[in-house]
Amino acid sequence: MLISLGFEVDAVDNGMEAIKALETEPYDLVLMDIQMPEMNGLEATKIIQSPESKVLNRDIPIIALTAYAMKNDREKFFEAGMVDYISKPISLKSLRELLDKWNNIILTSRESTQY
Repeated sequence: MLISLGFEVDAVDNGMEAIKALETEPYDLVLMDIQMPEMNGLEATKIIQSPESKVLNRDIPIIALTAYAMKNDREKFFEAGMVDYISKPISLKSLRELLDKWNNIILTSRESTQY
């Protein structure tokens, strides 16, 4: 779905691989699955945003990708440092709306930091 919307995509199998990828590539956005083997999305998000982290951009927007969307679950995502979430099953329409929103935020942020 992401590719059909015109995005370049790298996929990883777990939170540790996400961290390693963010240490080597300057990504714009992370869709972080909450339930992954070895290290879940909440743990990975905390490490990514840690001052000790070696990722290239600790402030990268991280969006929870989850089958859980209860109020308490959403609060956990935000407390962990995630900026938004999308619930499974994901429709192309909801994904497009989410990415349009964050693409605009990212572009606006870039424009405000340029001299």
